[in-house]
Amino acid sequence: MKGRLRLFSLFVVSSLVLSGCFEKKKEEKEKVSKSVSSHKASVVINGAGATFPYPVYVNWAKEYYKATGIKVNYQGIGSGGGIRQVSQRVVDFGGSDKMLSPQELDKRRLYQFPAIIGSIVVVYNLPGVGDGELRLSNKTVCDIFMGKVKYWDNQEVKTDNPSLKLPHQPITVVHRAEGSGTTWNFTYWLSQVCPEWKEKVGYGKVVSWPTGIGAKGNAGVTNYVKQTPGGIGYVEYAYKLQNNLTAAQLQSKEGDFIKPTEETFKAAASHASWSMDTHFYLPGNLILQPGKNSWPLTAASMILLPREKKERNKLVINFFDWSFRNGDQIAAKLGYVPLPESTKEKIREYWKEVVLK
Repeated sequence: MKGRLRLFSLFVVSSLVLSGCFEKKKEEKEKVSKSVSSHKASVVINGAGATFPYPVYVNWAKEYYKATGIKVNYQGIGSGGGIRQVSQRVVDFGGSDKMLSPQELDKRRLYQFPAIIGSIVVVYNLPGVGDGELRLSNKTVCDIFMGKVKYWDNQEVKTDNPSLKLPHQPITVVHRAEGSGTTWNFTYWLSQVCPEWKEKVGYGKVVSWPTGIGAKGNAGVTNYVKQTPGGIGYVEYAYKLQNNLTAAQLQSKEGDFIKPTEETFKAAASHASWSMDTHFYLPGNLILQPGKNSWPLTAASMILLPREKKERNKLVINFFDWSFRNGDQIAAKLGYVPLPESTKEKIREYWKEVVLK
């Protein structure tokens, strides 16, 4: 009997010891798991810049946080601000719709790659004229933004639109107030299609506007046009889409009037000729690509990275790689054109061979 009791006691003690070991291991596992989760939660990636891609970056960041627990904060402060902040190493990455030349990238010690393709549209607030009904030739857009055409029933506008009943409504031009890549692309286009604009105004992130009122960001221009009967401005297509604005038909490089649609954006994007050697720099972005169905104001938005911050760059790259793999539907829904797979592969090669080498 005593032997049995001794065996039973040994069994109980062993069980308690084993149970304690399992509990200890479980606690250790939970601690490690909490530590990993806590580490992920403490990782924050900060970016700032172009308002052009702001809607898609914010939506990508939201889904990325759900998937990984890593936060990505992006502030839409304009391309000028994004270039400045990443050059000063205030943020982990900058967003710019103005592509930087290899020389400027060397000067600022930055890398550059495209993240998304979008388009700029000329939006208007003209009671009685629906979306896509208004046609504006290159010369007419130029003369409106030069301040030469002051009313909507001007003969020049009527010539473009013989079937429309245009009101005797003053035209209010709305443009960007701050340094903007959208402005760079829009004024670059005007400089290409209008000799007078090229001679008297030129192009850049900031220009001396001959007429109009300034607004901050794509959102600011959107709101001004929406609230101002007779208003006209230029915004990224996603803002037009989300705010139900009306946009004009413009002329392709070949002179055909076309509407801003996913098909015309893709047609322009298909002509992009990217090179790692130039950090994906194209002198005129994707403005005025050939093809009668190519939207003339198509543009790629770029990401800028500091050259010396390899560890932080890995975090930024992980975010954009995840977005390239999982974010195409989000981008398309918002009115952007996702990068072609061949371009994404070229960017991944650039990350491996240049950025992280």
